[in-house]
Amino acid sequence: MTIENELKELIIKSLELEDITVDDIEDEAPLFIDGLGLDSIDALELGMALKKKYNLKMSSNKEENKKYFYSVKTLADYVRSNAGE
Repeated sequence: MTIENELKELIIKSLELEDITVDDIEDEAPLFIDGLGLDSIDALELGMALKKKYNLKMSSNKEENKKYFYSVKTLADYVRSNAGE
């Protein structure tokens, strides 16, 4: 399984998105507002799930985090370069 698909499953499970499947989430589609339509509460929950699963330390810089959380692809790139640090 690719990290992108792992992340999609994590998004669906941690945010309890019942009517969405892995195939419904495009790798490069925005996660927030447009695209999947997540909000700031979802971002917090997803951030906690990422910390738990990948031992990530999220930045305190909101603009930096927006860049990482833009899409599944950008999130996967961030996880690949920062997991387990």
